[in-house]
Amino acid sequence: MQQILVIQTAFIGDVVLATGILEKLHAHFPDAQIDILVRKGNETLFTGHPFLREVISWDKKTAKYAHLLAVLKQIRSTRYDILINVQRFAATGLLTAFSRARQTIGFDKNPFSFLFSDVVRHIISENDHTMHEIERNHQLIRSITDNKAGKPRLYPSAADQEAVRKWKQQPYVCIAPASVWFTKQFPKDQWIKLVNALPQNLQVYLIGAPSDKELCEEIRSAASHNNVVNLAGSLRFLESAALQQDAVMNYVNDSAPMHFASSVNAPVTAVYCSTIPAFGFGPLSDNSHIVEVATALPCRPCGLHGKKACPELHFNCARQITTEQLLAVLPK
Repeated sequence: MQQILVIQTAFIGDVVLATGILEKLHAHFPDAQIDILVRKGNETLFTGHPFLREVISWDKKTAKYAHLLAVLKQIRSTRYDILINVQRFAATGLLTAFSRARQTIGFDKNPFSFLFSDVVRHIISENDHTMHEIERNHQLIRSITDNKAGKPRLYPSAADQEAVRKWKQQPYVCIAPASVWFTKQFPKDQWIKLVNALPQNLQVYLIGAPSDKELCEEIRSAASHNNVVNLAGSLRFLESAALQQDAVMNYVNDSAPMHFASSVNAPVTAVYCSTIPAFGFGPLSDNSHIVEVATALPCRPCGLHGKKACPELHFNCARQITTEQLLAVLPK
């Protein structure tokens, strides 16, 4: 029986997108024992995952390199048949190169790729087609599966569904207003305008991490809508996905909650400020919408990732998005 390890120790949104690899591996190797390595804190994404034998976590914050050696020791003792490294950084390159796995697959941009058995080009676009991140990731396993990338998927349990059942008694929308990066985050006052413009028969749930609770409370307290609840910090990852799953619409930034919605095929509207969908991280749900400034701005995009402040000081890529654009995606 084959043993396969997937490594993705980046941030949570990247890990969610990498679950497409797990879907394809299970489909092509249904009897294989599949493990995944993630950074500590992201392991709860995989609680009860039906295709995984073990979730290994690397604590990057406490004794980072000592724990890296402990993880390497564990990987070496397992002697995986196939190791797939989704990341392009040196630490995971070392794990891959010295893993003792029979076949090691990783991107050419990893500094230790010369020690991998199979090296795959990391491609942003090809033949005028900008690849989505799941397509880039799929290049790692295309030779052992097929040509079609797997969509990301999370598996909220029955307990997760039960935990949010009380919030599903009437039609609702979810709004995840926060982002780590200022220029990826739709402004607070514009979120408030959207909340106030939503039909009163819709319950509004503000969701996010514990660190987003203050922002969500500011939006809730300033809104005139009668049915707004701040759930930021109250839900685990899979519970959030379970709540998003049955929403009339999920409004998100270009951030992790967008990928949560995609992972359960929930309706989603992604608001793009300084970044653009062409970077390859857009929503993947069947009912997906992208809202961005209608006029081409010479300063947009200002970078592949978000910034701490608008370099031009006007933030027009967000300020020129209208409430009407956001309301237009709601089902009639």
